[in-house]
Amino acid sequence: MRIMMIRHFQTPGNLERRYIGRTDEPLLQNEALLQLVEEKRRLLGAKGVPQQVVASPMKRCIQTAAHLFPGKEPFLCEELKECDFGLFEAKNYQELKDLSAYQKWLDSRGELPFPEGEVHENFKARCVRGFEKTMDELIRHGCELAAMVVHGGTIMAVLSRFDKEQREFYHWQVENGGGYLITLDEKDWEEGRKVFREIERL
Repeated sequence: MRIMMIRHFQTPGNLERRYIGRTDEPLLQNEALLQLVEEKRRLLGAKGVPQQVVASPMKRCIQTAAHLFPGKEPFLCEELKECDFGLFEAKNYQELKDLSAYQKWLDSRGELPFPEGEVHENFKARCVRGFEKTMDELIRHGCELAAMVVHGGTIMAVLSRFDKEQREFYHWQVENGGGYLITLDEKDWEEGRKVFREIERL
């Protein structure tokens, strides 16, 4: 089974390098988006037509899925949402740099919990839970190629968990509209050997 795991296209907050987690922003509408959509459609089309599209329920993911896979109604999974960044939510470095809690978080290389936000380990566990649940359902229906339109953090959480080389969370950072093609063995997965056979950059 193959899964195209794609990060949503750019939002206004992404453009301004803000921490956009629970904020339900729509996509940035401009000429660059239309060009990127055409490029990504061609690239993804070469991999085949997904039988099922899965998305985070946030606007930016639903809109990206509609651009990339028109006519395909996505299955929405709450557990695949981005992290809640708490006090940092919707702010950027310039607005946060004088905050002591932010400096402590930076010094921890992102390992400290987000103040008033989601604990990093809880976020990763939630994403993994949602991914496992979704995979079980897709395998049960005999899906051979699926697409998942989610968030950068979601992709990092899932790949760092199921990568057979166990590369760390930040290794899997990906740009807006980018992603990975994952291959897994359904029989291994059902029998509890949950690792990805291959991971290819899209």
